[in-house]
Amino acid sequence: MSASEKLIAYHMLRLSDKNPSIRIQSIEELALLEATEAYSALETLFRTDPDETVRRTAQKAGRVLYLKLREKGENPAE
Repeated sequence: MSASEKLIAYHMLRLSDKNPSIRIQSIEELALLEATEAYSALETLFRTDPDETVRRTAQKAGRVLYLKLREKGENPAE
């Protein structure tokens, strides 16, 4: 597992932290890392997280990852 993969895995785990600020920080990091594998997890957060700021951050990051997936020729809606 590469350092990048470990970092992405770390932030993916933190998406379920009870502290909203931790979730927000990890969402932002995943977007910066262009971690397209996090797209569906961010979509779930956008739809279900109880914190409005987390939902908005997930939506913004999801847009970034959506565009990355499209650039790769993948269809995020599948």
